[in-house]
Amino acid sequence: MTTVEESINVAVPVTTAYNQWTQFESFPHFMGGVLSITQLSDTTTHWVTKVAGVEREFDTEITEQHPDERVAWKSTDGKSHAGVVTFHRLGDAETRVTVQLDWDPQNLVEKLGAVVGADDRQVKSDLVRFKEFIESRGSETGSWRGNVDAPGNAATGTAGEAPAGPTSTDTSRLAAAPDVDPAMDDPESGGPRAGL
Repeated sequence: MTTVEESINVAVPVTTAYNQWTQFESFPHFMGGVLSITQLSDTTTHWVTKVAGVEREFDTEITEQHPDERVAWKSTDGKSHAGVVTFHRLGDAETRVTVQLDWDPQNLVEKLGAVVGADDRQVKSDLVRFKEFIESRGSETGSWRGNVDAPGNAATGTAGEAPAGPTSTDTSRLAAAPDVDPAMDDPESGGPRAGL
């Protein structure tokens, strides 16, 4: 299993950064190797990627999503691929975005890439392009503010959402985002905690 974790600070409010991340079809604008993403439903997407000359197609499902806090997903095609992105308010117009990906490299090129750190560089580069994309726009291209509880819990979002079901990929190995000053990270009120 290969794990990559990278963070970047972006000069937009937490809601703007989060809202943009829910617009999966925009990912090819800032993610290297992603040819297209098709939104199949509120919680499922179809990806087409090309990395090191190898084209792949796979589906993913959102396994947990909480506005302005986190989005977690896993592949549904039997390959082991899971990830989580978390959002931390650093100020009125600054957000830390942290991405963690877990997957099993499938072929020799992918395994070699994992060993030499190509995956870490790719995720870091993608985050830099996300920063440039969202900061140059100043606003998101759209948003989905639904709420999806982690597997084993019922969905608590808007009508029509299906509960996230049991997973074949264990996302419990995903580490929590790095600690930040709790006085600056209060997603419920969108600002510093009262009295701190």
